[in-house]
Amino acid sequence: MTQQAPDKINVSWFLPTHGDGRYLGTTEGGRPVDLPYLQQVALAADSLGYYGVLIPTGKSCEDSWLVASALAPLTRRLRYLVAVRPGLQPPTLAARMAATLDRLSEGRLLINVVTGGDPVENKGDGIFLSHSERYQVTREFLDVYTRLLRGEKVDYHGEHIHVEGAEVLFPPVQENGPPLYFGGSSDAAIDVAAEQIDSYLTWGEPPELVAEKLAVVRERAAARGRTLQYGIRLHVIVRETEEEAWAAADRLIAHLDDDTIAQAQKIFARMDSAGQARMSALHQGSRDNLRIAPNLWAGVGLVRGGAGTALVGNPQQVAERIREYQALGISNFIFSGYPHLEEAHRFAELVMPLLPLENGASSKARSVNTGPFGETIGGDKRPVRQVSAS
Repeated sequence: MTQQAPDKINVSWFLPTHGDGRYLGTTEGGRPVDLPYLQQVALAADSLGYYGVLIPTGKSCEDSWLVASALAPLTRRLRYLVAVRPGLQPPTLAARMAATLDRLSEGRLLINVVTGGDPVENKGDGIFLSHSERYQVTREFLDVYTRLLRGEKVDYHGEHIHVEGAEVLFPPVQENGPPLYFGGSSDAAIDVAAEQIDSYLTWGEPPELVAEKLAVVRERAAARGRTLQYGIRLHVIVRETEEEAWAAADRLIAHLDDDTIAQAQKIFARMDSAGQARMSALHQGSRDNLRIAPNLWAGVGLVRGGAGTALVGNPQQVAERIREYQALGISNFIFSGYPHLEEAHRFAELVMPLLPLENGASSKARSVNTGPFGETIGGDKRPVRQVSAS
C-alpha cells in the first residue's frame, strides 16, 4: 500500500542528556552536560526554527520530564518529545504528568511511547516481563492513557493493568492529548503502532529497508481504518564539501579502539529489540562496513545504541537524501550531531534553507540585524547569501 509523499516536513533536534562531545567512546573532547549547556542547545533549537527536540530516556540519561520542565519556560515555539514508559509508570500518573506539562508549555508537548528493549535495564527498573508481555502492557497502558486525556472517567480491567474510577481533572491544552510517537520493528510493536499511535518512528536504515517497513505499518494501519504519520531518527554530519564531511565522520570515531567497540556490541546483543538488531546488522560491529548506502554511514552505531546511522555529505547531498526519505512518506525528521550545540547551528545554516519545512526558520521571513547569513560588511553593507556550486 502506498501513501502520497508529504509536501512539507518537520525537522527536530536532540537534547544530549546522556553526554556530549567531539568524539565517540572517549572522554577526549567531552563536555559536561549540565543545565546551562542544555539551555544553550534548547535555545539554539528554538531560535533556529527546529520543530522540537527529542529528549532520550533510560538509566543512561537525565530524567526527560524534569529536563523538559526546566527548559520549556525558556523557549517560545520549541516542542518537547518526552517519553512515557509503560510498565514503569502507571497510565494514570503518566496522563496527569502529560496534561500538566502540556498546560505549562502551552501545548508544546509531544509524547514518545517507549516500551524498552534491554531486559537487563528493565530488570533493574523492576520489570520482569517478556518481549510479548511488554507490548501487551503497552497496549493496555495506551488504552487507559488515551481515554483519560480524552476526558473520560475510566474503569479498566486488563491482564496487566487494572484501574477503577481513574480520571484526569485538569485537561491538556492539545485536544485529546499530545500526539503519540512510537518506534518498534517487531510484529508486536507494529501492531501497537497501527492501532494506537499518531506518528510511527524508524531509525535511519537505508531507504529500501525503510520503505519495506513502512509498507507493513501502512497495511496494518489501513486494516484498522487508520492513517499514520511517519518519522525517522538520524544523526547528521554536514560540511560545505563532501570530503570535509567524510573526514569529520572519520574523526568522530578516531579514538575508538576494538575493545570499546566489542564492549558496546556485547551490550547490544543482550537486547531483545528487533530495531536494535536491525541497526547492528548494518555494520556487524566492524569498521569495514560503515558506508551502507549513498551518504549513509553506520559508524555511530559501533558504540551507541538506538539510532546508529548518520547522513554524511555536503548540504545538497544531505538535503537530497532527506527528500528521498520524504518521498517514502516521512514527514517528521529527528536529527542530532556531535557536539549538539555546534551541529544544531551548522545543520540549520547549511541544510534547512534547502528543505520544504512546515515549521522552521526557512519557512517564514526573519527580520534580524545580520542578514541572516553573517555580520555586516564594513559596518555598512548587508551581505548577500552566496550559494555553493558544490
